[in-house]
Amino acid sequence: MPTSPTTPAAWLKALSRPVRTPVSWAIGLGLASGLLLIVQASLLAHVADGAIFAGTALAALWPAFAGMLGILLVRAALAYAVEHFAFVSASRVKLTVRDRLMCQLQALGLVWQRGTQTGDLVNTVTDGVESLEAYYGRYLPQTALAALIPLAILAVILPIDWVSGVILLVTAPLIPVFMIFIGKGAETLNQRQWRRMGRLSGHFLDALQGLTTLKVFNLGRREARLIERLSEEYRLSTMKVLRLAFVSSLVLEFLATVSIALVAVLIGFRLLWGELDFEAGFLVLLLAPEFYLPLRNMGGVYHARMEAIGAAERIVELLETPTLSWPGTRRDVLVAGEVPRVELRDLHYAYPSGDTALAGIDLTLAPGETLAVVGPSGAGKSTLALLLLGLLKADRGTLAVNGVPLEAQAIDCWREALAWVPQQPRLFFGTVRDNLCLGRADADDAMLWQALEQAQAGDFVAALPQGLDTALGERGVRLSGGEAQRLAIARALVKDAPVVVADEISAHLDADNERALVAALRALGDGRSLVIIAHRLATVRHADRIAVMDGGRIVELGRHADLLAAGGLYARLVAGAEGEVA
Repeated sequence: MPTSPTTPAAWLKALSRPVRTPVSWAIGLGLASGLLLIVQASLLAHVADGAIFAGTALAALWPAFAGMLGILLVRAALAYAVEHFAFVSASRVKLTVRDRLMCQLQALGLVWQRGTQTGDLVNTVTDGVESLEAYYGRYLPQTALAALIPLAILAVILPIDWVSGVILLVTAPLIPVFMIFIGKGAETLNQRQWRRMGRLSGHFLDALQGLTTLKVFNLGRREARLIERLSEEYRLSTMKVLRLAFVSSLVLEFLATVSIALVAVLIGFRLLWGELDFEAGFLVLLLAPEFYLPLRNMGGVYHARMEAIGAAERIVELLETPTLSWPGTRRDVLVAGEVPRVELRDLHYAYPSGDTALAGIDLTLAPGETLAVVGPSGAGKSTLALLLLGLLKADRGTLAVNGVPLEAQAIDCWREALAWVPQQPRLFFGTVRDNLCLGRADADDAMLWQALEQAQAGDFVAALPQGLDTALGERGVRLSGGEAQRLAIARALVKDAPVVVADEISAHLDADNERALVAALRALGDGRSLVIIAHRLATVRHADRIAVMDGGRIVELGRHADLLAAGGLYARLVAGAEGEVA
């Protein structure tokens, strides 16, 4: 796979290198079909001249008829083979690009994905990649055939009728010249259309995902008007592209038709004046439309190039987005069955905007310890969690596991030792069993039910229509917020990772769900290290230690009772939130 060049056109060209073999086969077989067409036209001209003017017996013409029939069958087989190799080249490119895009999206990480519209990404990975098919399956072979087949036909016509050959030679360049002129405008319109499509897809998906919120705040009509306006803008953009495509097709067809008519008129007069015999004139007349056909086809597939360039602009942008780099390769740091020691030394992190999120964090997570991190909104709690998960990389300082800096370790080994329970857990379209087994595919039913019981989720899963085999729907639509959180905790228990990070998982739950969640957290912290980014007092009271953050720094560290007695920030947060840690 080549490195992504700067421009979409250069990137498309570089991407064609791995598929040169099937594209070459498509070109070679297409050229062979064109040469057979010349032979077929010669046989037809010979038969017509013999039957009409030479008075040749029908029996003598049968070999020519048989030859034409055989050529017809061979050309049909060649057309199928051309389509096959075109499909092979296009499918190979699409699979390669999609694989690279998915790897890139994974490397970009969750933090980057949160700031990008999902609909735009889906449109790029699906329709954007599909738009490359016509470029590699149609445009590239046709570009070569548009030059080779007319030259072969011209080589046959010139010795027979130089006048018609000169006409073809002079008029042929007009088609690609006009095609290029029109194509420049089409390229800009296609790129603009793809950007509009990305925005529309992203906005529409966001609206669907937030439909409940829009209904609650009575914003449905306003959102409908906005989508209607965006859709109308996209419709107008599409019609501009189609209008230009139809105009270009009209120009190309007009030029080809006028040129063929000029050749036909001159052949007619020269036949009348006796300057040309019928077989030669008829052969030239048969080959003239075939001379322009590859050029006209080129005009049709040229719009596939414009569409591919429009789609490639967004693909190149994604592929060239800088990713979070973890160059480490060590895999001997973590010992199976043991809980690691995690140390944070003088960690600093600032967002791209320049805002400081963490400043000089010094903290140690002992094996098997439950550590709660609390503080006011914007104190840096979630940023600290993302650094622990390896989804962000500190600007300065060291995050060490068992005394070895994380930068020296293979990041996938560290992530295998982690489980994450976010504030809004992602439940995928599938069954309860599918979601529970994401971190451990070999888990049996006994392990699943045990984890569900520990997570206080056994009762509601047992009450589902098909139990573990109940389909949850997209984002766990059948479950309440508390049920989804407990199912996420059960998923972490099934994985049995030695280190678990839970990010404000009780932020929007009622009292009953919160009590069940606290019990589930106790089970989650048994025998493993647990970091709780806390929102409510009940979820931190049982923690071994509580780290209080403010302004990106740890300002207090200790147990619940000691921090309350000290009367510092922690005590003020508890008192101000009436039992909740804000």
